[in-house]
Amino acid sequence: MTFEELMEYAVSHNCSDVHITQGTHLAVRQYGELHILDELPTMEEAQEMIYAILSREEIARVEAGQDVDVGCVVDNNIKIRANVYHQRNNLACSIRLLMSEIPEFEALGLPEVLKDLATENSGIILVTGPTGSGKTTTLSAIVDFINKNVPKHVITIEDPIEYTYPHNRCMIHQRQVGYDVNSFAEALRSSLREDPDIILVGEMRDFETIAAAITAAETGHLVLSTLHTQSAAQTITRIIDGAPADMKTTIRTQFASSIRGVISQQLLRTADGNGRVLATELMLGTNAIKNLILEDKIHLIPGAIQSARVTGMHTLNDKLLELSQLGLITKKTALDACYDRQELEKLLGVTSVY
Repeated sequence: MTFEELMEYAVSHNCSDVHITQGTHLAVRQYGELHILDELPTMEEAQEMIYAILSREEIARVEAGQDVDVGCVVDNNIKIRANVYHQRNNLACSIRLLMSEIPEFEALGLPEVLKDLATENSGIILVTGPTGSGKTTTLSAIVDFINKNVPKHVITIEDPIEYTYPHNRCMIHQRQVGYDVNSFAEALRSSLREDPDIILVGEMRDFETIAAAITAAETGHLVLSTLHTQSAAQTITRIIDGAPADMKTTIRTQFASSIRGVISQQLLRTADGNGRVLATELMLGTNAIKNLILEDKIHLIPGAIQSARVTGMHTLNDKLLELSQLGLITKKTALDACYDRQELEKLLGVTSVY
């Protein structure tokens, strides 16, 4: 099997990820489940497959022992994001297949209220969830919506660049960490001198980046970013707990004033096993939410979200219940995905593990 044939197989079987490792079988992830293929390439064939997506410079970095992140388009206009690394002294590559076009909100199943958040002039909007939950695609859909509807200057800071945007109503500059700039934090600080309206930060990996993002939001910019957290409350805790002890109060105050919304998401296997569906939790930066953050009553946020459903907010359990009742996911899938199992068991009317 050639690299091109492997990519065609992955696309035709709706796979989200492909794994190539010297010395072992090829593998793909389909609808969230890993499948080991019968194909066992030789060491040379596996290396050839991996090198097919790398430039000469990137090959040199790999051969020098470095890990390399790549975002590119391969044959048949298949967009991918890949990480090339070493394991047991052999090469390995994990490839994420991206959608050929940025999908609309409706196609992704995103809450309509996100469109209102996207037209805010300042503040922070966070998309959170585990790896492979579609955070980048959601962010791209938000940027695409902005690009089609309002005249703004957008700067993206990514590692690597995954989706590219044509200039529509917006001017969009995309910077790749490691190529155009050294780090997320450095690019954020620099962007404040580049007249942006909106700054997209691919991931807030450390406190330096978080602090720079909050500063950007406070100075009149709309900041979009991601975190690997599973709920709105966990997101707030992660941001505040990541601050040095002498800065926690300041960060808490700054974040409370700048937060516009947190959407936490997961991609769940459908009940028929032939696809995945998006499950979300949405918290908006209402006065009630801001006060709970300021008063360090984060544990009360799920209740505050539930009591303000009229604003468009909803908890993860609300969405899991809805998806289960519609028959889109099984009760077991819903229970496995939730973070408040006891409450969801009551909502689903179950008392045993399915």
